[in-house]
Amino acid sequence: MKQLNKVAALIATAVLASAAGAQEIHNWRSAAGDVWKNVDGQCWRDASWTPATAAAGCDGAIVAPAPVAAPAPAAAPAPVAAPKPAAAPAPAAAPVAAASKVTYAADAFFDFDKSVLKAEGKAKLDDLVSKVKAINLEVIIAVGHTDATGADGYNQKLSVARSEAVKAYLVSKGIEKNRVYTEGKGEKQPVADNKTKEGRSKNRRVEIEVVGTRAQ
Repeated sequence: MKQLNKVAALIATAVLASAAGAQEIHNWRSAAGDVWKNVDGQCWRDASWTPATAAAGCDGAIVAPAPVAAPAPAAAPAPVAAPKPAAAPAPAAAPVAAASKVTYAADAFFDFDKSVLKAEGKAKLDDLVSKVKAINLEVIIAVGHTDATGADGYNQKLSVARSEAVKAYLVSKGIEKNRVYTEGKGEKQPVADNKTKEGRSKNRRVEIEVVGTRAQ
């Protein structure tokens, strides 16, 4: 009887101790704090047991995963020296457009009603040729004009003949034939009044336009 009373007292003590710690660890513990286990090694559990509140080491308790070591960072590749930029070649001098238009009085080039160049006209064309040879010539355009004296058809033919005379002289001085163009305008493009002597003199003219390029 006394032996039974001791066992009962032990059980009562264990229950009290277990009740006191049930708020944190919901497993039955002995008075010494050991968790009771059955013959299969499983921990005894009270009615409030959950995996989150199980005693460490008991079956069913949540086990925190072991921390996984972070992989060592890969070694940074050695910096590669950037190649030195090649020195830029010096820019070539860009060609500069050269265009000029010169108007000569026909009276300085030709006698009245004629298409044969006078000495004064040849001298003026010689000066023009020397300047043309200093550029990369593209084209020369010679245009003849007359005043309104006489028939329109006659004046047209005279203006063409005078422009052709200019071309022939330029070619004789070394200008390529295929770079000289001629045109006759007759009396169609006056620049002054044909009713006056001064106006008619201005209308009798040869216009020479030079187009080419020259290096800077």
